[in-house]
Amino acid sequence: MDGNQAKKWSIDRIFLNGGWLAQLMTIRIVLPPAPELAPLRLHGSLQSQRQPDCQLVAVVPTHNRLAHLRQTIKRLLETPSHALSAIVVVDNASDDGTAAWLACQPDPRLHVLRLSENLGGAGGFAAGLKYARRRLDPAWMLLMDDDARPMPGALEAFVASDKASWDAIAGAAYRREGQICEFNFPMRDPFANLRTFLRTALLGRKGFHLDAQDYAGSQMVPVDAATFVGLFLSRRALALGGLPDRRLFIYGDDVLQTLRLSRAGGRIGFNPALHFEHDTTFAGGGENGMPLWKLYYRYRNSLIIYREAAGWFFPLVCLIVVPRWVLGARAYKGQRKAYLKMLVQAVWHGLRRQTSVAHDMVMRWYGPAPTHSPATKPRSAPALSVMPARRDQG
Repeated sequence: MDGNQAKKWSIDRIFLNGGWLAQLMTIRIVLPPAPELAPLRLHGSLQSQRQPDCQLVAVVPTHNRLAHLRQTIKRLLETPSHALSAIVVVDNASDDGTAAWLACQPDPRLHVLRLSENLGGAGGFAAGLKYARRRLDPAWMLLMDDDARPMPGALEAFVASDKASWDAIAGAAYRREGQICEFNFPMRDPFANLRTFLRTALLGRKGFHLDAQDYAGSQMVPVDAATFVGLFLSRRALALGGLPDRRLFIYGDDVLQTLRLSRAGGRIGFNPALHFEHDTTFAGGGENGMPLWKLYYRYRNSLIIYREAAGWFFPLVCLIVVPRWVLGARAYKGQRKAYLKMLVQAVWHGLRRQTSVAHDMVMRWYGPAPTHSPATKPRSAPALSVMPARRDQG
């Protein structure tokens, strides 16, 4: 890529289970503009006539989680049309009855895209945003997983709020039981200023992530990155940040997207008054017990991000993370040989930045794929990671 086109970014510090060495480690990231990818193949055709006066459109990718999707669509359709103009559901080639159920929904606000293959959460969001932009052209788009949904009144509050100073707005994600989803905390760039850098060096993750005090406040809080669980993107935000990189399939697409936006001059704010329910039992933590095919994507994508982030320090990063990943085999009794084979493949592809392997091939290598995606959400960062927790839409 032409150096004149490259954009320099700062990203999340890399940490090592809260250890002092990793908390003092800093990196710089160089991220290219959003890649130009081949057109997404969808079932059906896009209508050429755009819908007028479209203010807010929700984009919800799904794959084999019909029980979650039913609740989310029900909650969204309870929102008055003046607060939610349309819902774009991206069916990632589900085979659990999702397509049939969606076909029976009569509400004209519901737009359904059925992909010809499973492109993961990253591909689902890319397809949904692309459709919403071309077909509906809304002022704002709301990104959320099929197990996340706005609390009653949240979208009305968003529409009524003053958004003039912001290009993107992150809502506050809570569990069904009422606790804050810590792995959905928005974050600040730890290198934005000296104060934030020193806080990161001293406090680690707490130095640049928001906390419960921010959630209890009433004012908008500027942030630099957020997850796709209740994230509102404006037209300008999509123009600045581009579409998520669907080649990542799962893991890391939201971090890259929002950092790309903030480093392009976009302003992202956290609004604690916009509550979302995240119906997950995942408590955060590492990869222990995660299916091997998901680990492949996690490790591969981590190295792709580290390579762009660390620059000349990338070899040092590899010397830290890869041995720790090797030690992760201890948690896979009876699968250690398969785990190490997966790790070698993921590291090799990550070092080469190879993202062309089809998901079906990954499943043949490290499957079998479950009939339904697990309810857990292994999206908290691994021991050395730049990717916060969000979703699992394999």
